[in-house]
Amino acid sequence: MNKKQLLILTILALALGSWFALDLGQYLQLSAVQQRMGELRGWYDDNPLLAGGIYFCIYVVVTGLSVPGAAVMTLAGGALFGFWYALLLVSFGSSVGATLAFLVSRTLLRDWVQERFGRQLAAINQGFAKDGAFYLFTLRLVPLFPFFLINLLMGLLPIATWRYYWVSQLGMLPATAVYVNAGTQLGQLDSLAGIISPELLGSFVLLGVFPLVAKWLVSWLANRRVLSAWRKPKRFDNNLIVIGAGSAGLVSSLIAATVKAKVTLIERDRMGGDCLNTGCVPSKALIRSARMAAYARRAEEFGLAPMDVQVRFPEVMGRIRSVIKTIEPHDSVERFTSLGVNCVQGEAQIVSPWEVEVNGYRISARHIVIASGARPRVPDIPGLEAVGYLTSDTVWELDVLPQRLLVLGAGPIGCELAQAFSSLGSEVTLVTHSERLMPREDDDVCAHVLNAFCAQGITVMTHAEPVEFLSGEEKRCQLTVAGENQSIVFDQVLLAVGRTANVDGMGLESLGIALDSAGRVEVDDYLRTSIPSILAAGDVAGPYQFTHMASHQAWYASVNALFGRFRKFRVDYSVVPWATFTNPEVGRVGLNEEEAIEQNIAYEISRYDISDLDRAIADGEAGGFVKVLTRPGSDHILGATIVGYHAGELINEFVIAMKHGLGLNKILGTIHIYPTLGESNKFLAGEWRKARKPEKLLALVERYHRFNRG
Repeated sequence: MNKKQLLILTILALALGSWFALDLGQYLQLSAVQQRMGELRGWYDDNPLLAGGIYFCIYVVVTGLSVPGAAVMTLAGGALFGFWYALLLVSFGSSVGATLAFLVSRTLLRDWVQERFGRQLAAINQGFAKDGAFYLFTLRLVPLFPFFLINLLMGLLPIATWRYYWVSQLGMLPATAVYVNAGTQLGQLDSLAGIISPELLGSFVLLGVFPLVAKWLVSWLANRRVLSAWRKPKRFDNNLIVIGAGSAGLVSSLIAATVKAKVTLIERDRMGGDCLNTGCVPSKALIRSARMAAYARRAEEFGLAPMDVQVRFPEVMGRIRSVIKTIEPHDSVERFTSLGVNCVQGEAQIVSPWEVEVNGYRISARHIVIASGARPRVPDIPGLEAVGYLTSDTVWELDVLPQRLLVLGAGPIGCELAQAFSSLGSEVTLVTHSERLMPREDDDVCAHVLNAFCAQGITVMTHAEPVEFLSGEEKRCQLTVAGENQSIVFDQVLLAVGRTANVDGMGLESLGIALDSAGRVEVDDYLRTSIPSILAAGDVAGPYQFTHMASHQAWYASVNALFGRFRKFRVDYSVVPWATFTNPEVGRVGLNEEEAIEQNIAYEISRYDISDLDRAIADGEAGGFVKVLTRPGSDHILGATIVGYHAGELINEFVIAMKHGLGLNKILGTIHIYPTLGESNKFLAGEWRKARKPEKLLALVERYHRFNRG
């Protein structure tokens, strides 16, 4: 607790203590006010401004301390000052007092509550940051909700103080007017219960519900206006049309079929999309072959005779195609048809908010989900087309291992493929305009991976910009490296400089569907596009271009499309994990150090060196580290990064912990099997605990043990 909080708490305790010790509440009983009203009116007639000022100050104190009596004071104000003067004093006095109570709650409790329950409150914070004023106004209109409780709770949430003040003043005005008006008839009141009849309470409830109804009506009218340019079908062929059979499209259509909706899935190429055919599956199969070749070269480390590793590249590529074939049935037309999905192959053209044209005929649905994915970006560099290039889509067509491979781009795709081809025998040069590999990761993470790349013989060139490609007897790339001109000779160039959303050729422009600055389909928190009947999920929408995030978004897109009229769900991006499958692997969830600094988020860091882990030593993989960021003074996890053997698997324990609000103490108190790599997470939690051991208590315990020894 800081000095400011301690001062406020002291003042608050003294004020409340004085209030109850002196029994000041007796003067705010209805009977006491009625008995003294004649005396008070006489004093008011002689001192109208002074009386109004004192009344205002007392009202602010009463509401600011959240003590009983505000209702009686409002009645007294009406009786003493008359309707308009009292309405002025009470309206401003109650709003100022409520804001003071709000600020006390914010200062004393908000940081503690947000630190302890921040993960659970993430969705509420996000919604309140956007529509908090609207929710506050609605609550203020209904006097059934205790205003002091509203002040306390609102102080914990993200709403600006000035906005809280003026929204409170407007929202409380109707109820204030009712109480002040009742106060003008103070002599006829027997109790507070007689102020508001059931009929009047019902009116207030309707008044509170009205903004919600009005918001729905405005949204409905806005949607109707957007859709008015097209003729809506009287009947629909489907409940849902999904465009694209990658991860997002497959999951969206599967969910729709599971809840017995009629769904049509349209794919122009191959079922399974990029992940199955050109992305995750083939790249991991390639990495596995490369890893085996690397292990074979290390045979002597494990007490085996040296091995002459001979890579038969056509067979490596054949194995990759075999892996794809084995997994293909999971995403096949036959399987999805058997599950109730109508699968159509062809180019989809969206011709209205409810209709898609494919193979020369139109099909309709109440909602459409765009899940068309993304493709590798091809930079505009002179001579690139002439020399030819590979991308993550086309590299799988190779049957000859490139002797000299140039890789442009040092993100996950570039790093994974560069190392895999190097392990298989290519001479690899990796070029990036960034200052380091994997620029989204921390410096120490990138340095660890860079050391592994250099030890393997990969040439890494940072701060490098390709200027021109030249073809002739040898293919050559002219580039500038830190301002100096250099030239690289290569046999094949692989582009891994990002991905572009597949938004062309579907008719999005004619419908006016907006794109964001990155060229992706722009969606709201519910994955709706600017046309409310059309949603988007996966790489085409972003912001994360991971297969698992596409599946995650697909649930929200399909559920919001099918059941959005009853309830809509905001996409939860609170815990987003990913992994880069280099050797060593990099697993990540939540914040890293750079992001915490950029976002001005205070943190403490704990670290465990995997080189000390028994299982890693036994497996010959004793390298890397676990690094976790926590809130200061707490075991609440802000983010975790693991660099090392099977990091992509190990990170999942932290993903679960963050998702369900489990801190490092819970991980430390959980039994982990020995000897396993998973122990590294427990040992990390142990490092956190050791750094916070109670030294003074341990000194007393040491004295106790010394005493027991006699």
